[in-house]
Amino acid sequence: MRTRPERLQKGDQVGIVAPASPPNKARLEKSIKFLESLGLECVIGESVTAKNYYLAGTDSIRLHDVHQMIQNPEIKAIICSSGGYGSARIADKIDYILLEENPKIFWGFSDITFLHTAMGQLSNIVTFHGPTLSALGREDVHERSLLMFEQLFSPAEIVYDEKISPLTTISSGQVRGMIVGGNLTLICQSLGTKFELDVANKVLLIEDVGQEPAHIDAMLNQLRMARKLEQCAGVVIGSFTGTEPVEYKNSPSVEAVFESYFKDLNKPVVSGFKFGHEDLNVGIPLGVDVILNADDKYLAFLPGVE
Repeated sequence: MRTRPERLQKGDQVGIVAPASPPNKARLEKSIKFLESLGLECVIGESVTAKNYYLAGTDSIRLHDVHQMIQNPEIKAIICSSGGYGSARIADKIDYILLEENPKIFWGFSDITFLHTAMGQLSNIVTFHGPTLSALGREDVHERSLLMFEQLFSPAEIVYDEKISPLTTISSGQVRGMIVGGNLTLICQSLGTKFELDVANKVLLIEDVGQEPAHIDAMLNQLRMARKLEQCAGVVIGSFTGTEPVEYKNSPSVEAVFESYFKDLNKPVVSGFKFGHEDLNVGIPLGVDVILNADDKYLAFLPGVE
């Protein structure tokens, strides 16, 4: 079991950082007001307003922000303002021992997947896969996406079933194990590095955006050949949005691609979970034990905070 960070209290300070691309300013301001409505005080890092082409400032600025928030004892959580690209550029420079000695809530998704994997495996802490502040500030954001921040204030089990969204069993069975993963593209980019995702006997979560079926096929095949599908205990398929064929017009559906890889996996695989790039993006802890029941179609999480 990975170390669970301490829960938040009203009046706590939370650090806002941009480890990847710059945030959308209007959405960021809206999301900060939401965090303040929860009784939190936001401390804005330098990277949040910095720009360096498609990055939120230089690597040194983004790295410095992360380290500052980790070592400041007044900061109780680190919340990512945006995804995009760039987290992996600083992953090998982060002081993971510092984070292990100062465990605190870390929240984000998409490109932030690379840091979830690194922090989980090298700092042995639970992190949170949930909407960045740019995503949270969208006009069409779902109310449940906002409500999921409540888990940071009070330890609670999360049960995801068809009351939240329709689910599809691709391969039957049930299993208990640690949940890891996130964005499929970033998982594949970790392969062959010291940050390669360890899925052995774990439940693998995947989601992505803007990838047509042929590209999803290629990435799943890469995971298959890297033996990740063989090693994992089960698969949770989150949101795959923007998957219309562009380069390869004569394409199967994304669902058919999933069937081809997972139907005969002989371990539980369920799709339809709203984890990812949608108006409903259910925030969840990574690195906790879950029960994935593909027969009754539900996913139950242990609490992510102490």
